[in-house]
This record gives sequence, structure tokens and C-alpha cells, in this order.
Amino acid sequence: METIIYKADVSGVRIDKWLTGQIDSWSRSYVQQLIGNGHIRVNEQEIKSNYKLQSGDEIAVSEPEVEELDAEAEEMNLDIRYEDEDLLVVNKPRGMVVHPAPGHVSGTLVNGLMAHCTDLSGINGVMRPGIVHRIDKDTSGLLVVAKNDSAHESLVEQMKAKTTKRRYEAIVVGEINHDKGTIDAPIGRDPEDRQKMTVTEKNARNAVTHFQVIDRFPNYTHVMLELETGRTHQIRVHFKYIGYPIVGDPKYGPRKRHVFPIEGQALHAGMLGFIHPRSGEELIVEAKPPEDFNTCLEELHRMKH
Repeated sequence: METIIYKADVSGVRIDKWLTGQIDSWSRSYVQQLIGNGHIRVNEQEIKSNYKLQSGDEIAVSEPEVEELDAEAEEMNLDIRYEDEDLLVVNKPRGMVVHPAPGHVSGTLVNGLMAHCTDLSGINGVMRPGIVHRIDKDTSGLLVVAKNDSAHESLVEQMKAKTTKRRYEAIVVGEINHDKGTIDAPIGRDPEDRQKMTVTEKNARNAVTHFQVIDRFPNYTHVMLELETGRTHQIRVHFKYIGYPIVGDPKYGPRKRHVFPIEGQALHAGMLGFIHPRSGEELIVEAKPPEDFNTCLEELHRMKH
């Protein structure tokens, strides 16, 4: 990974804006992504995208190398819930990885998207074409995919501004007593297990999840969730933190195996709302939970009565 050093010749300008002006091929959202992943440092310190430069600041940029993996188009029966010339919204099944990575070069959503359409935004690189946001492999539900860079940047800005609507359903272990609430707890990398995230003050980003109880069962609760922020594993980490881990979660759930017929966490992204980048109108797309999620609920209803 090559590191390039820049010297700031201005003061009071945001670093993401300044760097976009220095490197024509970089978009502001890509610079922000590099900053968020620690690839851009100022005076050997990690900074945030809104950091305002001081003249003479030393900016170290280490652009990650593109992995030598060629994503190939694969014909798949994708559940497309909305599509036009700028974007599409797809209902991802549980068990499907969103984009290729070592160990998952084929069978990903990106492989299927490449066969479905040739016009995908290139902002996130060759391995993540069009991918604006992601949901975990074992979470089912909706995500939006951009077909061009202007749509991509608009959608990313909406997510940063917290104007998108993202509603989930989950089944959690334990009976939540109150009908609704908000979990406001920062999330960062777990220092004891780098594969996990955790609630921590150290190197963390703010994370806010709102929830409302749909139904209660003996030792389980069916909840509706709305994301105000979109941190990695946010819902799963937050509900573990308050003592109600998600049923079937292999990473954050209880060690005792559940008896429900579901592989992976009982978590579904059921509603996605945003302003269409071209028309300016609000677009809301919904998808009901998959069959295995509903089977879990049916078993819980039998336990209840």
C-alpha cells in the first residue's frame, strides 16, 4: 500500500473537500470512506471528514490496493422490488453475501447484479459496483444499489444526513418490558476480538437505534426497529448490549442454541425510504419477512396460547 504525503496550503477548509480538489478522480464520498477506514491521517493522527485543515498540515494518504479478484456476472433469480435508470432496490435473501471478498468470490449479490444490469456506479470500486450500503450475510431484506455515480453520491449523502428511513423487524431473546425506546450507545471495534464490534467509547462512532415492541412471548419479543445511524452490526450489537440478543445470531447471540428453524439471525430489513436522486420525490419500498422468520413467529404464537 503506497502512502502519498500532501502539505495543506490552506486553513479552515474541510479535508474531504480539499482532497477532492487535489485528486480529480476521487469523489467526496470516496475520500470520506478512506478517512472512516483510517487510510487518511493528518500529522500522524486519525481524523474525521469534517476536520478543518491548518496551513502546513501533513496529510498522509494510503489508498488501499484493489484486490486481484475479478467479480464475474452470474445469472440469479434476484428479487428486485424497484428499478429505474438511476437505481434499484433488491430484497436480499438470508445467507447471501453482498459483495465479493476473499472466500466469497462468487454467489454474491454483486455477481447477480452484474448479470442483471451493466450500468452500476463505480464509486466503490470493481468489487463493490453500485453498493451504497450493505446488510449482513445472515440478515435478509432491502438495500439500494446505484446505477450511476451521481445517484450513488446523493444516496450516500442522504444516509450521512440521516434522512433515509430504514426499518427492520427482529425477534430477540427475553421479554422487553417497555413498549418503545432508544438505544444511544457508541460502537467501535472490539479490542478483544477484531471480528466483532462492541459498545465502547474508544475509537467509536455514535450509534442510535429506535425500537418498538410488536408482540411479546414467553422469553422472546418481536420488535420493530428504526436506524438513525448505520454502523457495522449496529442492531445486533445494541440489542446484545441491553441484554436482548437477536435469535439465531451466531456472533452476538446467546451460546445456548435456539430451537427455531432459522439459519442466522432473525433480523429483516423490511422498509427502505429515501429521496429519489433525479425526481426529488420520496420513494418507499417494503418487503415482508421471509418464510423462516415467519415460521419462528408461528412457533412463538403456539407457545403463547
